[in-house]
Amino acid sequence: MLTLARWSSDHRRLMVVLWLVVLVAVSGISRAVGSHYGNNFSLPGTDAQRAADLLSSRFPAQSGDSDQIVLHTPHGTLAAPAVRSRVERMLSRVALLPHVTSVTSPYAAGSRAISRSGTIGFATVAFDQRANVLPTSAVDRVIAAATAARSSSLQVELNGQAIEQAQQASIGYTAVVGLGAAIAVLLISFGSMLAMGLPIVTALFGLGTGLGLIGLMSRVLSMPDFSSELALMIGLGVGIDYALFIVTRYREAFRRGGDVRAAVEEAMNTAGRAVIFAGTTVVIALMGMFSLGVGFLYGLAVSSSVAVLLVLAASLTLLPALLTFFGRRIGKPGLLARRRETPPADRSSFWTRWIAAIQRRPWLAFVASAAVMLALAAPALGLRLGNTDAGNDPKSQTTRRGYDLLAQGFGKGFSGPLLVAIRLPGSGRAAALARFATALQATPDVAALSRPRLSPTGDVATISAFPETSPQSTQTESLVEHLRRDVIPPIEQQTGATAYVGGVTAAQIDFSRVLAGKLWLFIGVVVLLSALLLMVVFRSLVIPLQAAAMNLLSIGASMGIVVAVFQWGWLGSLFGIAGGPIAAFLPVMVFAIVFGLSMDYEVFLVSRIHEEWTHGADSSSAVREGLVRTGRVITAAGAVMVAVFGSFILGGNRVLELFGLGLAAAVFLDALVIRCILLPATLQLLGDRTWWFPARLDRRLPRLAIEPGPQRHAGSAAEQAA
Repeated sequence: MLTLARWSSDHRRLMVVLWLVVLVAVSGISRAVGSHYGNNFSLPGTDAQRAADLLSSRFPAQSGDSDQIVLHTPHGTLAAPAVRSRVERMLSRVALLPHVTSVTSPYAAGSRAISRSGTIGFATVAFDQRANVLPTSAVDRVIAAATAARSSSLQVELNGQAIEQAQQASIGYTAVVGLGAAIAVLLISFGSMLAMGLPIVTALFGLGTGLGLIGLMSRVLSMPDFSSELALMIGLGVGIDYALFIVTRYREAFRRGGDVRAAVEEAMNTAGRAVIFAGTTVVIALMGMFSLGVGFLYGLAVSSSVAVLLVLAASLTLLPALLTFFGRRIGKPGLLARRRETPPADRSSFWTRWIAAIQRRPWLAFVASAAVMLALAAPALGLRLGNTDAGNDPKSQTTRRGYDLLAQGFGKGFSGPLLVAIRLPGSGRAAALARFATALQATPDVAALSRPRLSPTGDVATISAFPETSPQSTQTESLVEHLRRDVIPPIEQQTGATAYVGGVTAAQIDFSRVLAGKLWLFIGVVVLLSALLLMVVFRSLVIPLQAAAMNLLSIGASMGIVVAVFQWGWLGSLFGIAGGPIAAFLPVMVFAIVFGLSMDYEVFLVSRIHEEWTHGADSSSAVREGLVRTGRVITAAGAVMVAVFGSFILGGNRVLELFGLGLAAAVFLDALVIRCILLPATLQLLGDRTWWFPARLDRRLPRLAIEPGPQRHAGSAAEQAA
């Protein structure tokens, strides 16, 4: 670490130029080549995937996404000649657009796509590709052609997976809001414009390069359409935090000796080491998603890891160069800081009084903080995984208006039909298909069926079954299970046909079940790897167990808050959302991200406590000095992350709103309750037992040091004493 810090300082101009060249080059190439994001929901071994594979190979015209153009006449009916003529002209234009394979008119014989009142109807638009790979431009052209038919006598809305993805709101302004809030927090923390600017500049250099690289990687690796937004959210938060910890340690070292180079080296040799370990744990937690075997999560794991690694690299190389440039001015306290800062030796400081209160009554602090966290985590026991339907979209979106019209005219299930794909036998195909149609129609909770569609070869057919209930309803989930377990198998045995229940709704149900079944494996892998790292670094059996338990506690509390708001609908009017199931991949992603970020604060605080302990302080003094020296920077770092993550709650995208609230709540609780109350109380109660480690195990394990070596620390201590 010292070698890297010295090289960056000695070649500071070259380092800044290199980063600038890399940023411009990667961003330029990415912009020229373009990105290619897509939601890969491939789930091998599931019924929905078998249906998709069958249609892709034997009936391509039905293998793509099917969306709906919803029609409503405020006055009169859809059968009125003028209205019908307008609708049919519009549908003819849509049918000619690229990537559209067919359009089923509501006026087609047997379509059953006009409500009993005659005022609401829908046309079905079949695309040649699934929604996750359809070009957004193709969907936009369908939207434009359909909405061009709107008039005072005809309301036109659209609904479906492809439409949903094309209508996702931009989060550009939310990132600006988060960045502005982070700047305000840093300015208050440092009291200096220049000191505030360094973490921001460092994070933006790393993040800008990372986003360009992510765009390029999306050409060769399937990445969900919100990968860059999530990477932006995570990278901005951790990038500013890592730089914040290093700059804070630099200022502390500079004010002791006034030597810029020595202060840079000390900051990188202490906080820099902690930053490396913290960044490593975040990446381990993110890459642990590969253990789930779900392709959709691979792109998220890689893109988020790239963002973390690039901002980490900027903190370890670019930041020392910038500190060498501006170190003398940054080391001096700004006007705001001079007015409020107290010398480190002033025992009347806030953090000194805070830790003294905890150490006087450690049991009270432990029980109270643990009770708060457990109470907040309680709603997570009622977590229901699933995928929300368009009924949860903002009312300003066409998908929500289309959903409401379909629910009004036909029922909530018409916005998410189940697609039954049937491989017909060599003989008796018509009879077999009729048996399936009759059985499906007679199934409770099936409101209606579409006309069966036959492939050109006649060996594959599809039937759309419209449930009585909405796509996100537990009754729809039960219906899918009932069809697969009880309705279809007897007919397969009698006819020799094979049928699969697929479509978007069934695929999302399968996706939720697969993730729920593997969630504990993922948690176990991440916790075990992180615990092993902590055990090797801190030479303690207690610290890994404490870290795992407290990190899980903060994750549980954040998920409890998410369940209360997004599933139960508490404070729904404040957030502008309606209650519904939690996106199936959210607990996985939140766990990976929060566990890594929680480990950041664990490392920054415990490494400082361990540093004091290894150099002679008793356990109580080590805890006290560790919190006094890091409490302010940890809360400032937490405030930065809360500001960045919290801004995404304003984005208008439910997935990012879920992430924003979950991550902001977790970081807030972890930085404030866990690190400032529960952890010091626990270590105070454990005393010297915290650092017990078997001698035999100590000899066999490799050594990874976060703190500087004894000689270096001794010199620093002597300087402090002088």
